[in-house]
Amino acid sequence: MADRALNRRVFLASSAAVAGGVVLSATPARAYTATPRVPDVDVRQAARNDPSEATLAEAVVLMRRGKLTATELTEAYLERIERYDAVYQAYAEVTGEAALAAARKADRGQGPRGVLHGIPLCVKDNYFTDGVPTRCNSFIFEDFVPDEDATAVARLRQAGGILLGKGQMGPLATTRATTPNGTVTTVNAWTPDDPSVDPGGSSTGPACAVAARLASSSIGTQTGGSIVLPSNQQNLTGLKPTMGRVSLHGVIPLSFTRDHAGPLARDAMDAAIMLQVMAGPDARDPRTLGLPDVPDLIRAATPVGTKGLRVRRATKVGVPADFLSDRRELRSAFLDQLGAIPGVTLVEVKYPDDWALLTGTFNAARLCERTEPFRHWLRADPAKFGVSLLSWLQGLMLSGDEWITAQRAKNHLVREVLDGVLNQCDVLLQTSPVPFDILGLPEIAFPIGFDGDGVPAGVILGGQPYEEDRLLEVAAVYQAVTDWHTRRPADPTGSQARLKASTTRPRLSAEEAAAASA
Repeated sequence: MADRALNRRVFLASSAAVAGGVVLSATPARAYTATPRVPDVDVRQAARNDPSEATLAEAVVLMRRGKLTATELTEAYLERIERYDAVYQAYAEVTGEAALAAARKADRGQGPRGVLHGIPLCVKDNYFTDGVPTRCNSFIFEDFVPDEDATAVARLRQAGGILLGKGQMGPLATTRATTPNGTVTTVNAWTPDDPSVDPGGSSTGPACAVAARLASSSIGTQTGGSIVLPSNQQNLTGLKPTMGRVSLHGVIPLSFTRDHAGPLARDAMDAAIMLQVMAGPDARDPRTLGLPDVPDLIRAATPVGTKGLRVRRATKVGVPADFLSDRRELRSAFLDQLGAIPGVTLVEVKYPDDWALLTGTFNAARLCERTEPFRHWLRADPAKFGVSLLSWLQGLMLSGDEWITAQRAKNHLVREVLDGVLNQCDVLLQTSPVPFDILGLPEIAFPIGFDGDGVPAGVILGGQPYEEDRLLEVAAVYQAVTDWHTRRPADPTGSQARLKASTTRPRLSAEEAAAASA
């Protein structure tokens, strides 16, 4: 446990530095130094029949074996985007011609030859993309075209990834995806004809793109659940890393101490591949410096066992008392399956008495952080904030003493978590992403079944500081013995024009947007 003790000390120091807006260390950690390689996963027949059905890892293996080209895969996704995205509205911008050009170049053996060689991806529209509009679904950025890539996007491209387009999102990353004035855009891929069904948080466009087979994988951001919640709602595996694990340079901010960048993928292996590429120090984001080295995440997502699968390391999974208070039947079955895996031990954990206060009342402190980089626009033209204005004004109204009190509450919460709850277990099942969002601890979301209406259900597993590999080990072995993650939603039916006009999209009020704000 020496490494864990060191990780905790670094995490506490880093959290304090981030809260104070200072650099922790000028000495960067090392990124994962070995060249990432996708293992020879078994390719399902469905993936052989339809390239858009393949997981990222399956697509890599098919290309490696000469059974699939980057052009064929890109064309398959672009054809589905053309046919169905008027219904899903997963994309804010489609870069089809550039994607095809990059795919053809990849097939000629030109360009980057990394682990993502020829893989088409969707990027949330708050990441800078060189020469491609980055609007953040906001009037403020409606004409913004960056002249550089965000660090995370640059690393995906350097690994051979191909940009299919920009994923729809909530205005300035505050709510589910809507237009800036609040009209709902992106739907849940499992209920395309019913926009009222919750598709998750602000990364709903990237989530829908992967779930509806309009991209191999995607990247989103999380401040208040916007990676793990869309993943749970749309049958994906989403990984929010520890604060600082992935650079936020070139990502339009929402909260300096809570923003995280991470993948929304089809399974644990795909999430591991994506994060392996994205993670590591970046001199342009001091939050990434001085942290523990990035582990071998792809290895962590590779199940082990010759005479039956087992978790890679013996792991205590904490189960809080309220875990079965919702979706009891589904979650009970999940616990039975997880607990039967060799090496997994389920342990009951108890929250401290002040848990609701620390994770509820003081969570409002996040609102004032969003006003700082946007103060100019709040003074010049508040109308540019559209439907999300109310939550920004709420942040403007918080006083300095309230913010300080909230920081003291956060320090108390981190002690309660690290010295209390996480001292009883290695990973913790959660009923809300909020506590670990407040602290910047890692989380993974993955599917465990479907509710009575056929909408996906998932769980959120929280981890120790910088132990994304442990989260992947648990999710990967669970997925090795279940098949929920392989289920795909049915395609919409009927003509595109009829589907586009068939459903009136609801519109969020300012009050509704504020209540749902990340």
